[in-house]
Amino acid sequence: MVTSKKPMQYRPKKTVRKRSQKTGLPPGSLVHIGRQRAEETKITIIDYDETRFAEQAVNTVDACFPFRESPTVTWINIDGIQQTDMLEKLGSCYNLHPLVMEDVVNTEQRPKAENYGDYLYIVMKMLYAGESAETISTEQISLVLGRHYVISFQEGLEGDVFGHVRERLRSEKGKARRLGADYLVYSLIDAVVDNYFPILEALGEKIEVLEEKLVTSPTSETLHNIHCLRREMIFLRKTVWPLREVISNLQRGDSILVQDSTRIYLRDVYDHTIQVIDTIETYRDMVTGMLDIYLSSVSNRLNAVMKVLTIIATIFMPLTFLAGIYGMNFKYMPELEWRYGYGMIWGLMIGIGLAMIVYFRKKKWL
Repeated sequence: MVTSKKPMQYRPKKTVRKRSQKTGLPPGSLVHIGRQRAEETKITIIDYDETRFAEQAVNTVDACFPFRESPTVTWINIDGIQQTDMLEKLGSCYNLHPLVMEDVVNTEQRPKAENYGDYLYIVMKMLYAGESAETISTEQISLVLGRHYVISFQEGLEGDVFGHVRERLRSEKGKARRLGADYLVYSLIDAVVDNYFPILEALGEKIEVLEEKLVTSPTSETLHNIHCLRREMIFLRKTVWPLREVISNLQRGDSILVQDSTRIYLRDVYDHTIQVIDTIETYRDMVTGMLDIYLSSVSNRLNAVMKVLTIIATIFMPLTFLAGIYGMNFKYMPELEWRYGYGMIWGLMIGIGLAMIVYFRKKKWL
């Protein structure tokens, strides 16, 4: 990954619909909250079992209805959640609670997992590098796990991280085709969590570069970069920390939709999540320490400058005193008419200056 001089920044677009637009509406009202996009909703259906595999892109949500009672495993991926009428129709077919569909179109949800008996509803955040190496893009992923189906809802902004999952399903290698829908949900969650590590590695490289710059030549731009990294750590912590509870509930829950064989894999994802959280906390402490180091460095530089100026002013104080005395316009000053008076004053002033410099060096003030 390319190292940039500037820290990664989470930069949401300006065209964002806010939660205040739902004020006064009854619970379950489908109002899209999040970033706007002009593209239409894309629907992809992957249906498979151990012996067969079928993948198709459809234009209407009606094509998803026959797969509800299919004995094979069906993955319905909805890319784009702004067409609420289409989502409402899909939710009605699969008997999804209106509050679930409301959460799907609200992209400001906190990561969570809810058990509705016949299905599980899971929300998590997907992170990946944006178009430039300086940005982190975030996207809400909503997963609905049924007995034989998985429905994933994406904002559809800049692709996803599920390419490897699709490739494993297309090939006959591995366990993906032999196991059920719960293993597919595990694979999707694992892909999201694994993609956190490249983001953290890029942030770690930027922290190292910033640390070197902080020690050698800290500037006001360094302080700005530290504050940007601090905001990134807060954002990542808010995104990843609730995911630990989500995966823990899936691993230790009593839902019949998650088989015991899959819980073992979820335990591994839980370990990865803990590792991500520990890394974020470590980086967060490092950035906080960098801020303290910057303030100390600036203070030390200021003290060094003040020390030099103070020494210079101290050396010139007695010299100024002598120059002030002999600059007075009194008529009777014996030294003014002495032949060697001018040289004596210069010698005295130079001697006082040298003596003070030797004294400062002896005291190790210079």
